[in-house]
Amino acid sequence: MLVLEAAFETAKARKARVVMPERDEPRVAEAADRVAREGIAEPVDLAEVSEAQIEALVATRGMKPAMAERLLRKPLYRAAAMVAAGEADTLVAGAANPTAEVIKAASMSIGLAEDVTVPSSFFLMLFPGGRQMVWADCAVNAYPDAAALEAIARASEITARRLLGYARPALLSFSTGTSGTGASVDMVRQVAEATGFKGPIQADAALNATIAATKGMGEGKANVLIFPSLDAGNIGYKLAQELAGAQALGPFLQGFAKPVCDLSRGAKVDDIVAATAVASAML
Repeated sequence: MLVLEAAFETAKARKARVVMPERDEPRVAEAADRVAREGIAEPVDLAEVSEAQIEALVATRGMKPAMAERLLRKPLYRAAAMVAAGEADTLVAGAANPTAEVIKAASMSIGLAEDVTVPSSFFLMLFPGGRQMVWADCAVNAYPDAAALEAIARASEITARRLLGYARPALLSFSTGTSGTGASVDMVRQVAEATGFKGPIQADAALNATIAATKGMGEGKANVLIFPSLDAGNIGYKLAQELAGAQALGPFLQGFAKPVCDLSRGAKVDDIVAATAVASAML
């Protein structure tokens, strides 16, 4: 079964409560109506500030209650606090808010998952031939150091297992194995040694079995691509969209204690509905 179909089935079975704080945006409003009508999830209204929301901010950030109450006047922050307080299961936002603000709101109240040090993002890449992949980080971390790249790689492996059923991560570089040197290659090699993931490896060797065999890099069947920088990741996914007709679903945030979806500012109604299903399936 294709990952998107599976996500819709899982979401319909779970009936997650999703808070969409940008419902005054027409695309989000229409998507919320469809999500409810088709039984994909249960959109919940933005709640009034509650003691549970305040306590979530106090617990996660050590914030004083009065300061937390002031922050919760902002809809995006209140929506994230609703998830932290158990008043909603997942947050879908970003159509009218920048990524940095969605991350900040989620960090303030939901917080990071255990053993995660850096939030990151991934795209679910769906290709016309049926290939399904997780690509990261294509939207958040510009120039990750080794520790951040390791966090991205580990979070992406977990994401792929949840959504695709298995994970074969590849840590991409301009060099494969020991054929090249340089700060970027050395960093990728360090992360590969720490995680046991394939790398450093060039994209063709990660994806093409014949090339992988000639370079002694295994099967060449990666379904998780980890890019060494935001430059590489962002350029890569946009090239895949324009030249290969790939659908780039996301970006989704990963590494938080609860699923958080960061919509593209240009997301269409269908994109928002699909993103809501994927976020719900990741619970």
